[in-house]
Amino acid sequence: MVVPTRNRPELLRKAIDAILGQDYPGPVEVVVVYDQSEPDFSLCADDPRRRVRVITNERTQGLAGGRNTGILATAADLVAFCDDDDEWLPGKLAAQVAMLDAHPASELCSIGVVIDYDGKDVDRTLDRPLVTLPELLRSRLTELHPSTFLFRRPALVDGIGLVDENIPGSYAEDYELLLRVARRAPIANAPGVGVRVRWHRQSYFTARWGTIAEALEWLLERYPEFEGAPRGHARITGQIAFAQAAGGHRKDAMRWVKKTIRHSPREARSYLALAVATRLVSADTVLRRLHQRGRGI
Repeated sequence: MVVPTRNRPELLRKAIDAILGQDYPGPVEVVVVYDQSEPDFSLCADDPRRRVRVITNERTQGLAGGRNTGILATAADLVAFCDDDDEWLPGKLAAQVAMLDAHPASELCSIGVVIDYDGKDVDRTLDRPLVTLPELLRSRLTELHPSTFLFRRPALVDGIGLVDENIPGSYAEDYELLLRVARRAPIANAPGVGVRVRWHRQSYFTARWGTIAEALEWLLERYPEFEGAPRGHARITGQIAFAQAAGGHRKDAMRWVKKTIRHSPREARSYLALAVATRLVSADTVLRRLHQRGRGI
């Protein structure tokens, strides 16, 4: 289980304890990957059934490089992700392993999450056992959170490929990976809620609107399949419009608003971007209200 981390010692220990406490009968190894911070080797544990290793990111700085360092450091048949501020809930791992066993063609399994924001919990689950590429093109399906990802490691390393380290700012690298997985086979989805995901008032990307817009444009160029999914294409262009508006680039925001409306006049993000660009509401206010409902832009 790969846990990239940077300067969150207390939350990191909670994340590790929750992984080690899983009722899964097989051995569990946690690989903690420190990125741009001093490693804490006191976390190491040598129990062969519940092992913890501490290493440093040897690849591109950031989340993508950290995850890839951890993937390559383990030889387990299954590899999972967990962010250092999230927490696996009891039964999570066993439920996903059973789901992968039930769907041998699937190379990745997810499970529902509970979003913890500002003292309020919101469950986000999908009512389907499999997720296909057309569904992911239409919607990001944020229920498929990276802290729930459980891969067949051989398929990840030798077929799907590692987390892309070339995405600007590593933004949406988890969504890009989901699209790559779904190109090959449907994604399995275990029932119930398996991870507590903590959303913070200050996100790493909040003040990096230019990076967000650049990364989403990169995604559209990388996946021409969006051209055949008008709703999904409008969702991405609407996000770009909002990022440009939030970054104070009114002219660029209006250009992307027009593109969004052309693909899907009902896409709400275009009108949120318009409201932010014309200063009817602030981007922070929009994001805060969405997060209270367990959603993002």
